[in-house]
Amino acid sequence: MTKYLIRRIVHGLVSVIIVVAIVMILIYSCLDRQLIFAQDPVYTQLGNNQKTVYQYRKWEDYGYIDYVTYPEWLQSVSEAEGLNAEQVSALSAFGRKAENDPEDVAAYVAKFSEEYAAKGYTVTRLDAKMSKKKVAPGGQQQLFAFKSRPLLGRLWRYLTGLISVDNIHYVKEDIGERGLTFTWHDPLYGGDKFAPAIIGNGTLHKYLLYTDNRFPFIHQNLVTINLGKSYTVNSGVDVFQSMNAPQGSYVPSVITYPSGHTESSADDLHSATYSPGSRETNLVNRDRFTDDYTNVVTVKSGLSQVGYSFVIGIIAVALAYLLGVPLGIIMARKKDGLIDKIGTLYIVFIIAVPSLAYIFLFKAIGYSMGLPTTFNMDSTDWRMYALPIVSLALPSVANLMKWLRRYMIDQMNSDYVKFARSGGLNEREIFTHHILKNAIIPLVHGIPGTVLGALVGAIITERVYVVPGAGNLLTKAINMYDNGVIVGVTMFYAILSVVSIILGDVLMSMVDPRISFTAKAR
Repeated sequence: MTKYLIRRIVHGLVSVIIVVAIVMILIYSCLDRQLIFAQDPVYTQLGNNQKTVYQYRKWEDYGYIDYVTYPEWLQSVSEAEGLNAEQVSALSAFGRKAENDPEDVAAYVAKFSEEYAAKGYTVTRLDAKMSKKKVAPGGQQQLFAFKSRPLLGRLWRYLTGLISVDNIHYVKEDIGERGLTFTWHDPLYGGDKFAPAIIGNGTLHKYLLYTDNRFPFIHQNLVTINLGKSYTVNSGVDVFQSMNAPQGSYVPSVITYPSGHTESSADDLHSATYSPGSRETNLVNRDRFTDDYTNVVTVKSGLSQVGYSFVIGIIAVALAYLLGVPLGIIMARKKDGLIDKIGTLYIVFIIAVPSLAYIFLFKAIGYSMGLPTTFNMDSTDWRMYALPIVSLALPSVANLMKWLRRYMIDQMNSDYVKFARSGGLNEREIFTHHILKNAIIPLVHGIPGTVLGALVGAIITERVYVVPGAGNLLTKAINMYDNGVIVGVTMFYAILSVVSIILGDVLMSMVDPRISFTAKAR
């Protein structure tokens, strides 16, 4: 079994990598990269060279190219070249045309061009656009180099950046003594409450591990999962963080900041990350904090996107099995009876009617019964969960009824059942110990998939009932050409699929001891 699991996990990881690679090929090779500007209001307002530079900068952000400008290169080599800030500024001022470059500037421009041409970059120089002997708006001269990112390099960069571990060398500035401090009494609680914490200096996060009264009670910022940064759906935020960030209205409370200042605020001080120079430039931060760990998120009343999807999904799954399995058993045992005919009619209805149609039908019925038909994160009315759960559960009930009925009828007609009857076993014993046990095996394999599938949400159901879940994330990213989100969500879905298949195999072998994944010697 162990060898099988190891082999299955390795195959699964390879499959995930292949899926992500295919998606990257489709996005970065088959789609017109110009589409990312379709809904960009900044792009339409720019003109001349400024618009071109904006294009290349965005293409770099979205992962199409590697891009560097001449001033950026000058800044990076200034220390090695022995250049001070004034010299860097003077050398950055290249002419409106190549023939207008001062001699010393021309030498560095040539060096920049030669260096990046040797690396396979395309060096581009845009002469100044003139209007009536003046530089036209957005027409300033530009000099840059770019190179398309190869698929393998892009894939390697993505996979190696999936998991990052915080460390005391993250902050580049002089931050004093770097290190980690463990305490049994978190300073945010006044130092008198038992609350273990690990606090860092020089790390990205101030608190690498801490405890509080929120589930799961022990939290960590040491290891971060990076599925990919969003550029349009949730600008600048990683997909994993976006899916797991709390939503809703702010929840203020009386908190004491590190400086001793106390006020009512929704700031979550345990989420503090380093922001260089933030105390110098912001008077409010100067009053609240004692260092540059000032960037915090806020406490909100609602669940995350994944949280809402999972709560609704897992209840729907439980309801589906509680109804579908007994009804499927009854239909099989009372084959061609009234219950079987009614159940078959329901199954045919669910299969024949488009999902969008019966979801709206359930919504109309729910409205007539006084149930909320839209989701409100700030509401405490539990009834708003009812219609989304019912809309998700009823199709699953029909599916379970259909397959369990079929599997049981197949088992009833098997030879071993006839032998059991001839051996004197009563129908109850035959049904309990043989028919049901064998018929339930294929359904058991799908349980992990349905449970983990609740994490990804349901696109149509969440749209109809305005549920702020994760189901709509992928479609929204596709519509907005957000490459980072598309790749990140694909990775998330692929990993869940692999895990669900492996767990299904394990669960199936636990239910039926006859199933073994150990290779037998010949």
